[in-house]
Amino acid sequence: MKMPLTSPSVLQGQPIPDRHAYERQDLSPALQWANVPANTKSLALICDDPDAPMGTWVHWVLYDLPPTTTRLPEGMAKNIELPGGGKQGVNDYKKTGYGGPCPPPGPAHRYFFKLYALDTLAGLKPGASKAELLKAMEGHILAEGQLMGTFQRK
Repeated sequence: MKMPLTSPSVLQGQPIPDRHAYERQDLSPALQWANVPANTKSLALICDDPDAPMGTWVHWVLYDLPPTTTRLPEGMAKNIELPGGGKQGVNDYKKTGYGGPCPPPGPAHRYFFKLYALDTLAGLKPGASKAELLKAMEGHILAEGQLMGTFQRK
């Protein structure tokens, strides 16, 4: 099952605005979604860049969001625990929360925001890695949504 994942600032396949870049304001983009399955127990979100020179670079790990959540605001706090429920993991900058695009000079990179509806809580402590979250999600994904934006260092 698919969940449409959209953003007012990151349009599918289009450049991500500079305010979301790591070396700029480093604001997480606002995201919104719909069609969460009725039996969902939690939501998880991963943002990564598969075009990074040293392999996929993780920019954001979020999990245990309540299933009633339908949006995330722009510029979310980088706290390990979120008000209203949910936890943030560690990105490849070794920081909690969102870390924006910061590719080396050259061609644009692709940034995938992937949303997952799960039939369980991840059961992870705050500050988990993408690998830990992926393992916890195995066999528990009910639906997915994806949004891809690009970024090129100027």
